[in-house]
Amino acid sequence: MRLDPFRRVDDTPFSARRTDIERARGQPLRVEPNAVGLTALDYGDVVFRLQDSSGRLEEVTRRAPVLYLLRGDSVVDVPFAALAGYVRTHDARAFERGGFLVSPRLGLAFVPTEPDWVTALAAHCVDAWRRLGNDAAQE
Repeated sequence: MRLDPFRRVDDTPFSARRTDIERARGQPLRVEPNAVGLTALDYGDVVFRLQDSSGRLEEVTRRAPVLYLLRGDSVVDVPFAALAGYVRTHDARAFERGGFLVSPRLGLAFVPTEPDWVTALAAHCVDAWRRLGNDAAQE
């Protein structure tokens, strides 16, 4: 996964709409609405979650054995096995929710103990992750 935080995941900008994604990738294998007002376009290797009401892209989830993280004019290669340590070292505001480690600075969420799926977040999604579970003790 190549991540330019809050801007782009691989070739997909966070400004993309459902029609843009379907034009670029074709019809998804599955389309799944969820209880929080997002619709998932599941392509097997990547899942795009869009806001039902506006069509705005919220999250992109894909396998990332290595995360290629754009940092200014350079790219940092972070193997998934080292990602939790990298996040904890480079984001003092990182927090945990529902088993996910969330990095507001890097715009991503993942479960460190699970296979290498990483979710890239649109900037406006970080606060929603903070509110998950109403876990005021970690706020």
